[in-house]
Order: sequence, then structure tokens, then C-alpha cells
Amino acid sequence: MKVRTTSVLLAAVLAFMAQGAIAESKIGVVNTDRVMREAAPAVRAQQRLEKEFERRDQELQRMAADLQALQEELERGGVTMAESDRRNKERTLNDLNRDFQRKQREFREDLNQRRNEELATVLDKANAAVKKIAEDEKYDIIFQEAVYASPRIDITEKVIKALSEAR
Repeated sequence: MKVRTTSVLLAAVLAFMAQGAIAESKIGVVNTDRVMREAAPAVRAQQRLEKEFERRDQELQRMAADLQALQEELERGGVTMAESDRRNKERTLNDLNRDFQRKQREFREDLNQRRNEELATVLDKANAAVKKIAEDEKYDIIFQEAVYASPRIDITEKVIKALSEAR
């Protein structure tokens, strides 16, 4: 009986001490999605990607318009066309469609690869900013992403500001 009472008392003391330690801990949370949307390096990375892929995107849009026009021409005049003309236009349409789909797939793959490269660079900078804030302001732990976090412990704005000032 004495052992049980001592164990319960020890557990209560440890729980009380743990609450005290938690109360003294400094915790922060960062919304990584917001950082990746709003921080200056992320915005610049997005602008670089748009500029880098703008020409290819416009080319794909032109190809899509050409495909649409050829398809409509076939639908309108296909019945009255000579059989050989209709087959030639269908072959041209199929070749253009195949080329369009290949270029579209390559575009998406290249864009995704470049986006991942740019985001990795921004994420490295963001992690460095978070670490510096944690060290400077004596945080015990900083979480990235949480189901819920009180605005009181959200340091996202500090990270965005630090990244904007770093240039």
C-alpha cells in the first residue's frame, strides 16, 4: 500500500513538473504554404518560371487553336470533301494532335522539374530563416504545418519578413 501511495504521489509530482516545463517552453508554428505563396523569394521564383516557360506556353496555345480550327474544318466540310482530301486532313489532324500532346507532356514535365528546383531553393532559405528566428528568439520548438495553431504562436509573418529582407 505504501509503494502504491508513493507511486501515485511521484506521478503527480512529475505531471506537475512537466506542466511547468511545458508552460516555460516557447513554441512556434510556420505556415509553409503561405510562405511559399507570399515570401519575396517565392514570388520571384514564380515570376522566373512564368518568364522561362511563357514562349512554350504560347506555342502550345497556338497549336491548340490550330487543332481546333482543323477539327472544325473537318466537321463542317468533311462530308463534301473528296475522300483523299478528307483522309489527308484527318492524317494532318492526327499528326498535329500527337505532336501537341507530346509537347504538352514535355512542357508539364519540364515545368514541374523547374518548379521543384525553385521551390527547393526557397524552402532551404525559409528553413534557414526559421532556424535563425528560433535561435535569436529562443524558441524551444517550431512546427511547420499543423492542423490547428493559435495565432499567438504563428511566426509565419516573421519568416516572410525575414525572407523579404534577406534578398
